[in-house]
Amino acid sequence: MGLLLLNSSCHSKQTEETDTANVRLFMVENAGATSVQEFPGRVKAAEEVNMAFKISGTLMNVYVEEGSRVSKGQLVAEIDPRDYQVQLDAIKAEYMNVKSEAERVIALYADSVSTADAYDKARFGLQQIAAKYENAQNQLADTKIYAPFNGYIQKRLFDPPTVVAAGMPIVTIVSGGKQEIEINIPASTYIHRNKMESFYASFDFMPNQKVPLRLISIAPKANANQLYTVRLSIPQDMSPQPSPGMNTMVDMVISDTASGKTEIPSSALFKKDGKSCVWVYNKKDGVIRLRAVSVKQLHTNGKAIIAQGLSDGELVVTAGVHKLTDSQKVKPMADESETNVGGLL
Repeated sequence: MGLLLLNSSCHSKQTEETDTANVRLFMVENAGATSVQEFPGRVKAAEEVNMAFKISGTLMNVYVEEGSRVSKGQLVAEIDPRDYQVQLDAIKAEYMNVKSEAERVIALYADSVSTADAYDKARFGLQQIAAKYENAQNQLADTKIYAPFNGYIQKRLFDPPTVVAAGMPIVTIVSGGKQEIEINIPASTYIHRNKMESFYASFDFMPNQKVPLRLISIAPKANANQLYTVRLSIPQDMSPQPSPGMNTMVDMVISDTASGKTEIPSSALFKKDGKSCVWVYNKKDGVIRLRAVSVKQLHTNGKAIIAQGLSDGELVVTAGVHKLTDSQKVKPMADESETNVGGLL
């Protein structure tokens, strides 16, 4: 009797070992596709300002030369202030007279001697001449322009004694620190703005090198040429730094998740009822289950592109698939070691 039980136990154990097949597994990964587009660009200073007077007049002094460095608040240029000084003196005298008369009427009104109409005229007259006086002071101050930030003079456009109009640029100041690159992209690229992954610039003075760039902004509106301006930041630690006006080529890497591909070994595929199938391994219970998949393409390198049916992280059996059955318990094989060929150690 004991011998019979022993034989029965051994037979059950052998059957279980026979049913539990050793399998090699492959983890499914979706490899997203990318495309690269190239655009010409130009280096610009992060800050660039055309300095101009708010008023017109005869240019008297320009205190900077092209290429010279300037500090924030430094006097850059001035126009002849004499006419504006005369204007200020005249308005100041008028202001003092109106102010004196207005104060007299206001004092009388406080003593109930002056009428309300006279009081209102005096008060409004004082407000008007005060505004006129302030404007004259501002115009005299506007005969000088000062650097708005630290940088250097890129262009000097006029020399004394040129008569300049209000708003006419006199010099161009650019910042001496951060640099940017501007490129213009068509609408066909702009519509993929949320898929732009990275940007790289190449320069003639740095052959065979690509400089990573950081996206600053993309203009939401097209320019007159129906192109969208993209601003990119150059690393401050780049050496040597390019100068404003330099040309560059920018590579734009765009992800294309729609054409992402799920690639598995073609040995994982087999036919079942006319459909392409794979065995998907379940870690929790250690069994495999049949899964129909849609095959997009078979490559000669032993790989298959799966269009539908598999998700990232799933495990599929890649060998001996024709000997397995649905819901069969299997044992994953350890990956082969390069230093232990054949598993002898």
